[in-house]
Amino acid sequence: MIRRMMAVLPLSLCASCTEQGGAGRTAEWAALREAMVNRQIEQRGVTNAYVLAAMRSVPRHEFVPERLRASSYEDHPLPIGLGQTISQPFIVAAMTDALSLKPTDKVLEIGTGSGYQAAVLAELVSNVYSIEIVAELADRAKATLSHLHYTNVIVKTGDGYAGWPEHAPFDAIIVTCAPDAIPKPLTDQLAEGGRIVIPVGGSFGQELVRVTKHGGKLVQERLMGVVFVPMTGKARD
Repeated sequence: MIRRMMAVLPLSLCASCTEQGGAGRTAEWAALREAMVNRQIEQRGVTNAYVLAAMRSVPRHEFVPERLRASSYEDHPLPIGLGQTISQPFIVAAMTDALSLKPTDKVLEIGTGSGYQAAVLAELVSNVYSIEIVAELADRAKATLSHLHYTNVIVKTGDGYAGWPEHAPFDAIIVTCAPDAIPKPLTDQLAEGGRIVIPVGGSFGQELVRVTKHGGKLVQERLMGVVFVPMTGKARD
């Protein structure tokens, strides 16, 4: 079960973890990830063992600007430049959990950002296709994912509203930016039995919803209130 977001005290960071990660700090970063999962995620209702293992595995600090790496495992989003953020760890875990993923699933992500969410998905499924409208962010995410050997993620620069029809249908679609309404191209590209997890609404009233396709019809359920950057782009019906 996913619970509404709540305040959690930031993690205490050891002095040696406040610098850029390196071979000598691997255990310290891992300890911070373990504390992040225990305090911020598992205790707040995300109990899927595979999702928790992915959150423990992916080095979030590698996706955070170097000047902010000391805060990588704290319970809040962080700026990554160009007006974008890396999402709060709990939200990444909760959205991933809500997708009910299987290892053979093909997943579309709208809004690559830093590439962190794509890396978490890549730990769980066979193929991830991710679209980022800001070319500089897409290039940066590609480089980070390649550096970390995530070979099952393909990133492209483009307008996520239109989806990625060349690789449709998708078993799951995750959207990490908020449109005013669910884009029809995305529901059209959803496989039968597939799930979309997406924040919908304006700047001050977004809801995270899950949409499931059953018999060609869409079933929508509300998950929680959230705040995401708005979806931008030119493609519209």
